[in-house]
Amino acid sequence: MRRLRQLAERTPPGRERYVDLLRALAITMVVLGHWGVTAIGYDHGRPAGHSALADLPWAWPLTWLAQVMPVFFLVGGYANAASLAARCGRGGTATGWLVDRSARLVRPTTTLLLVLAAGAAVASARGAGAAQVRTVVWFATIPLWFLVAYFVVVALTPPMAALHSRFGLAVPVVLVALVALGDLGRLLGPAVLADGNYLFAWLAVHQLGFAWFDASRSAAHPAGTAAPGPARTARTARLADPDPGAAAERAGPCRRRLPLGRRAGGTLLAVGLAALVLLTVVGPYPVAMLHIPGERLDNAAPPSLALLAAATAQLGLILLLRRPAGRWLRRPGPWRAVVAVNAVVLTVFLWHLTAAILLIGLLDALGVLPTPPVGSAAWWAWRVPWLLALTVVLAALVAVFGPVEARTRRPPPTGPAGDGGRRLRTTLAVLGYAGLVAGLLLNSLAPKAAPEPLGLPVSALVAYLAGAGLLRLLRSGWGSRG
Repeated sequence: MRRLRQLAERTPPGRERYVDLLRALAITMVVLGHWGVTAIGYDHGRPAGHSALADLPWAWPLTWLAQVMPVFFLVGGYANAASLAARCGRGGTATGWLVDRSARLVRPTTTLLLVLAAGAAVASARGAGAAQVRTVVWFATIPLWFLVAYFVVVALTPPMAALHSRFGLAVPVVLVALVALGDLGRLLGPAVLADGNYLFAWLAVHQLGFAWFDASRSAAHPAGTAAPGPARTARTARLADPDPGAAAERAGPCRRRLPLGRRAGGTLLAVGLAALVLLTVVGPYPVAMLHIPGERLDNAAPPSLALLAAATAQLGLILLLRRPAGRWLRRPGPWRAVVAVNAVVLTVFLWHLTAAILLIGLLDALGVLPTPPVGSAAWWAWRVPWLLALTVVLAALVAVFGPVEARTRRPPPTGPAGDGGRRLRTTLAVLGYAGLVAGLLLNSLAPKAAPEPLGLPVSALVAYLAGAGLLRLLRSGWGSRG
């Protein structure tokens, strides 16, 4: 508690605390949503889980709010833009930012993968079937699909920040047009056109995070007044211009800022909801923003125009609540709670399905695992003790593995590198992120019941650990002097 109070008290005065609150709320909604809609049954004598949404069509419109992946990418864009601007403001480079940014993401993820692989190896050695082991690990690693996309948008942050500096809101508009083109491929063919939506849609939302940061900074430092910070080279200044007003004038008329007022919030909410109704009720898209078996389209995989309409409505709601939430977060108690959640936010996200596996396994071993029909009175009555029990299990996991994330420290500054050293570090940083993405993607694409004694494809584990190791080497300062 003392460390928590110290962290809360050291919060810089200009920090947008609302971003941290949104991140904490989003992770809470993901966890409670996954746990709440889980239906447990038996398949060939073994416990099996599936989503209850298919049996609860009345709840599908609720996913317009419950699908919070857009919120993650929105606040991620804001946070990445803010930290990149701060790094460049201190005379740092985009490559240095990219290398250091990986630490907070990689360490908790690596811990999860190594623990799951070790547990799978023990289970396999004790006679568990390789397909059964893979099924359990597959379920535990479902959250990693999010990190595949997020690692990509983080790696693309420096060039996308440069595009934002030049073209502003025109960038997400173009990305939304590409999503529409991908949706046409899904509807009319060829369907492969939609695969790009995994990148274009989340990049579009991430760019809105850039726009939010840009507009907030402009409000704090109007045209003609420079933001605090030392002078920088032309190379880094284009990523985080100290004079937002001057930058906008240089960029020309296509450079428009995101309005942050309540009027803009109400407009975005109304437009987003209207578009959702037209696309889902009238148009060809499913009402649910999450996967529903049997539906022709999936709004989330890959992301669709309907999901971006939901993101627009969510952004409007976020802007409407921004000022009252900001005032509330000035109170010590609420802000300490937000700081506490954000200290272990990725750990909570990564381990919440593992908590469900452990609880299901324990109840099954004791012979007291309830399996009431979805929607029955017994199923609804079981929701409360189910959520409470899962909270206890997850709290224990966070107590064990949370310090890996919470104690991640910024690496010490490294010395200047020559041109050759900078190019080498940039190349190695890109290769490191590519290894992370390849490893997580290979795991996500591997069949649910593939015979994997380690629970994860060996190729996936090797690729991920190679990328993580390379980035760890760069964070240690290797290659920083040319």
